[in-house]
Amino acid sequence: MKIENLKTIESLEIFLQGNQKVAFSVLGSKTERYHFIRKTLVKFHYITLPKKDKGTVIRYRLKMTEYSRQQLTRLIKKYTKTGKINWLPCRSNGFTKKYTDKDITLLAKTDELHDTPCGPAVKKLCERAHDIFDDKAYRRLTKISISHLYNLRGSERYKRQRRHFTKTQSQQIPIGERRKPQPEGKPGYIRIDSVHQGDQDKVKGIYHINAVDEVTQFEIVCSVEKISEHYLMPALEQMLDSFPFTIH
Repeated sequence: MKIENLKTIESLEIFLQGNQKVAFSVLGSKTERYHFIRKTLVKFHYITLPKKDKGTVIRYRLKMTEYSRQQLTRLIKKYTKTGKINWLPCRSNGFTKKYTDKDITLLAKTDELHDTPCGPAVKKLCERAHDIFDDKAYRRLTKISISHLYNLRGSERYKRQRRHFTKTQSQQIPIGERRKPQPEGKPGYIRIDSVHQGDQDKVKGIYHINAVDEVTQFEIVCSVEKISEHYLMPALEQMLDSFPFTIH
């Protein structure tokens, strides 16, 4: 027996109890299921049935479609109101974009011109461009919230507009000047040198700092633990103060 031969409520009861052999398969696509539900409602005059028979028809459709009872109830209500049950595939995600790709591109150009200021400053710039300079392109950006402005900055389109690459350029920064002193017979021009004492038994040795005046050969020697600003600055200040003449 085929499923199409079930034409009475009694035959549905027998089928649901499993006492009658019926060739059937669960319907596949949504279009088939919706069409089956509507056809069944018409076939058994569902609206005029008593409550008990309505329950039988519902259980029959549950078995054939594998829909939930809530889903079937919703479809039945739709049928009783409109007389139709049609399935339309979703064509969008349900959300419309308020700010278009042109708005994001315009925001990126504005940020580039003004060196990416803070959100409130950008919003004020957009308002001025629209209200004072009558630039209609900024119409939607004048209504943007500060938080969503940062969301647009994080979008892929914005990043593509602002993306740029520069090669690393070497730059020499002088940290000191080394040149032979020209004392012209006057004291106060000194030479400073450092000598490492050497290591012993894996213990780092000290450094000797030697300062010699170019003319008088007046010499001061001190020792530091390491060659670093922390150790050298106090030692050098003490050495310079120890010379009996002005250091030029």
